[in-house]
Amino acid sequence: MLATRSMLKTVAQNPAIRTAMFKNAAVSPMGVRHFNASRPSMEQSPDAESELLRQQRKVRPVSPHLEIYQPQITWYLSGIHRITGCAIGAGFYAGALAYLAAPALGVQFDTAAIISAIGAAPVAAKVAAKTTIAAPFVFHCLNGVRHLVWDATKFIDIKDVYKTGYAVLGGTLVGTLYLASL
Repeated sequence: MLATRSMLKTVAQNPAIRTAMFKNAAVSPMGVRHFNASRPSMEQSPDAESELLRQQRKVRPVSPHLEIYQPQITWYLSGIHRITGCAIGAGFYAGALAYLAAPALGVQFDTAAIISAIGAAPVAAKVAAKTTIAAPFVFHCLNGVRHLVWDATKFIDIKDVYKTGYAVLGGTLVGTLYLASL
């Protein structure tokens, strides 16, 4: 392995060897990089070169970001999938840590306390809490299934990607309303 790397490095860095090896090749060799780096002139000091670079950076355009692209459902769903995954994971860990730390802090946070607190809450608060928990869960599950279907190389052309995206949104709405109504 080391010998192969050494040989490739020698070929890539030595134009004479590279030319001799690929003289009869019909196409140019793949993976060989050509660098045409110019050396700084002798009359230019390093400070002058640094100042030139600083001046060029001042007028250089800023790299474009998301605002140059037309919004598409594919990247909205991708972002929401990541956000819901993080939210579900963070909620799970926060609940588990609170359940473990509550006795040490003198707070009653066991199953009976949770059930009595939820039972005493108004109906609107219960529905809001269930919707807040159900929406990310249902979306993340359905979109995860969508990704598994893509891994099986199904529904991967652009029309099907959009159809499955809208199906995930519709399924999320129906699933969230169903779970919030229970």
